Amino acid sequence: MKARQLAVIVLGSLALGACSSLNPFSSGDAKITPLKPLSNPLKTTEVWRSRVGDAGLFVFQPAPSGEAVFAAGRDGGVQRIEAGRTVWKTSVDSTLSGGVGSNGKLVLVGSPKGDVIALDAVSGQIRWRVRVNAEILAAPAVSDSIVVVRSADSRLFGLDPVDGKQRWVYQRAMPSLSLRNAAGVFLDDKAILAGFPGGKLTAINPANGGLMWEGTVAVPRGSTELERVADITSLPAMGTRATCAVAYQGRVACFDLANGSTLWTRDLSSSKGLDLDDEHVFVTDEKGAVHSLDISNGASTWKQDLLAGRGTGRPKVFGDHVLVGDSEGYIHILRKDDGALVGRHRANSSPIVADLQRATGDIVVQTRDGNVYALGVQ
Repeated sequence: MKARQLAVIVLGSLALGACSSLNPFSSGDAKITPLKPLSNPLKTTEVWRSRVGDAGLFVFQPAPSGEAVFAAGRDGGVQRIEAGRTVWKTSVDSTLSGGVGSNGKLVLVGSPKGDVIALDAVSGQIRWRVRVNAEILAAPAVSDSIVVVRSADSRLFGLDPVDGKQRWVYQRAMPSLSLRNAAGVFLDDKAILAGFPGGKLTAINPANGGLMWEGTVAVPRGSTELERVADITSLPAMGTRATCAVAYQGRVACFDLANGSTLWTRDLSSSKGLDLDDEHVFVTDEKGAVHSLDISNGASTWKQDLLAGRGTGRPKVFGDHVLVGDSEGYIHILRKDDGALVGRHRANSSPIVADLQRATGDIVVQTRDGNVYALGVQ
């Protein structure tokens, strides 16, 4: 039992620590791969900058909505930022571990004790607070009709946006060993997409929490429990042609959103995640290299391995480019057509572990030490 508990703790550090020294599968003295100079790099502009509390060992996503960006830190401070100006700042009087989610009307954060706290997006006043009795590591998802909270034990709670009253709970059997991670859910009007330990991607009905379909992204393999970990530890992505997900020690897989039928799979391990457009799926593998795959069949179109060994995060499609952050605080800009490194920007040296977010023509970044900034790419 003690050995299993230790494995869970170490694997949790791998998912949340973003530090190679905490990775049980890498050398403790691993060094960050140095960067090579770029010739004629794209011009980048820091449009604005603000600051919230640091994240500690948690992951806090900024949440853009219209002209506003909502952000939070572990100290319980939640802010509304517009063009770098703090419109309001509220303390929720709790240590936070998950956030932020917003639909422009509500702002949602979560605590290690399982508190879900909803604030008014305009005034910053706390609208309601409920407890789900499980640690919250992911940013809640919210629409006008439902709030979806994912707990650390991978239960999904459907809450009423008006008062936080619980409408439904989705729960499934879990493997004996899984990665501790901060992956939330993808929510739209038709479905909730959520990846689970054991390599399953599910589509859930937002109205009642019922299972619509289930797809297999990865099949656990190996003779030990560690070898058999095949968890989806990042957000799935939805496009016009497919919905796709990737698993640690597993595969990339794309599915038909209507019925969950498998379109294709491709062996590739990632705990970082993927993004897509109408033609390609972009994924960061376990070593930090970035891949582009044909969305119609999974065939490789390019691979950028100069970023391997840099703690590279989830890619984000941005116009004609793909952007990724790393553990030294750099944003790397890759040309979408061929993966060439064409630009980089460094706001400070704090690791970027939160997903990059698109907002009003810019990319919004939150670093581990609590810096939040908007980056323009020309």
